Amino acid sequence: MLGCLLPFQDIMKDAQDSDVLYIPGAMTPTEIFSAYETGAKMVKIYPVSALGGIRYISALKKPFPHIPMVASQGVTIDSIQDYVAQGAIAVVLSDSIFNKQAMAENNFNVIHELAQSATSQGRKAVGRTSVDSRSQKSTQKCLR
Repeated sequence: MLGCLLPFQDIMKDAQDSDVLYIPGAMTPTEIFSAYETGAKMVKIYPVSALGGIRYISALKKPFPHIPMVASQGVTIDSIQDYVAQGAIAVVLSDSIFNKQAMAENNFNVIHELAQSATSQGRKAVGRTSVDSRSQKSTQKCLR
């Protein structure tokens, strides 16, 4: 899996010719639409917290219900369910799981606990969200 911000067209072409899942990062509606139209199976919305967080995902899903979106940057374990409920198909939790203090102290027990908590919240989020059939088909197509 690769992820980066624009420009992505050349990388997209290379990824389409291989077995690599490429998830381009985008901020604006124009960038999101362009990434999807170029062939992205899903688009990483980055930096989502600086753009409005959960409300931004909700707003983007109105004109783009068919585009699978991954919320990235500033997502907390406690907000997973809200992001999924508003239409994100996944979230990036690297900062939430890989706590800076725990990393500095090599405290892998804390990191393990955070990862378990994230997994639990993710399962709850997916179980709680009712997905319409069109969105579900789009998500299943992306995950193939």
